[in-house]
Amino acid sequence: MNRTRAVVFAIAALGASVPVAAATQRLAFSGGPEGGTFQYFSNGIANRLSKTLTGVSVSNMASAGSLENLRRVNSGEADFGIVYSGDLYLARHGRLTRDTRRYTQVHALAYLYGAPAHLIVLERSGVQDVRGMAAQRVAVGGAGSGAAGAAQRYFTALGLWPRTAQARGAPGKLKAEFIGYSKAASALGDGLVDAMWVFAGFPNAAVIQAAASNRVRLLDVAGPAQEAGFFKEYPFYTRVTIPKGTYSGVVHDVPSFQDSALWVAGQHVAPELVAKALAEIFSPAGLAYMVKVKSTARAMSVPAGLDGIVTPVHAGAERYWKQQGLSITADQSAR
Repeated sequence: MNRTRAVVFAIAALGASVPVAAATQRLAFSGGPEGGTFQYFSNGIANRLSKTLTGVSVSNMASAGSLENLRRVNSGEADFGIVYSGDLYLARHGRLTRDTRRYTQVHALAYLYGAPAHLIVLERSGVQDVRGMAAQRVAVGGAGSGAAGAAQRYFTALGLWPRTAQARGAPGKLKAEFIGYSKAASALGDGLVDAMWVFAGFPNAAVIQAAASNRVRLLDVAGPAQEAGFFKEYPFYTRVTIPKGTYSGVVHDVPSFQDSALWVAGQHVAPELVAKALAEIFSPAGLAYMVKVKSTARAMSVPAGLDGIVTPVHAGAERYWKQQGLSITADQSAR
């Protein structure tokens, strides 16, 4: 036997008697833009799971946000992501704007937090309800933003959104101004717009800014939505109340609605891993950790785990939530 073959046999014999360490399972979590809420949540969950789940390493990926996360998870480029319930619902039914593809490989795991609608006018305007928005200049968020998309759905349901760009400000229609929150707050005070639309968790910095410099009124957006059949057409929106005192001068509770930011996973992710990941993040220690990462995580809890979900949950999530005593609706049942 030559020297090389002897070494090979020796290594083989040694390998037979020494256990081989299990390979680390590497997963990707698609989050959001740097500094955004999505990125805080994805980074927090990824770090926690990497530290607490044996043999698992989860890396955080920056992204443009909800729709990019949806597409990455559906294709298998990412294993986990954060997606708005509305985007998940519309994508599953082939109803995304200019995209009729059906995204069926993405499944909800849990509710993270809500983004409520705010419709703010100056008190001196005299506008008391949403119908008063006809012919008004409304700052609806940046072009292509989730806020602008929600505004278009909402005001279209009420018959107030212009059908074409050329019809902006036409009789009976509002004039949508596509500007971001901070600029909108300044524009409202300067009289450049008549109202501002904000679709974000409360208290929101831009609304605080507007209310600090002006006497403002938040309009009830939930009542008109109910009357228009908005919640039936878009079942992923859920009613919520913005409590009185949230903003300066707001002395009454304000009925609103919200979309929900959801933790999602690809169908390819093993149910056992999903159940373990949920058990870790929704444990008392896991929830306390998430609140340290971002205070918005106070909305997370076991009882609220399935809030805002109107699409099938992952098989591993269904198993976990049932063990926690939650009921899975027909819409949420994996199929």
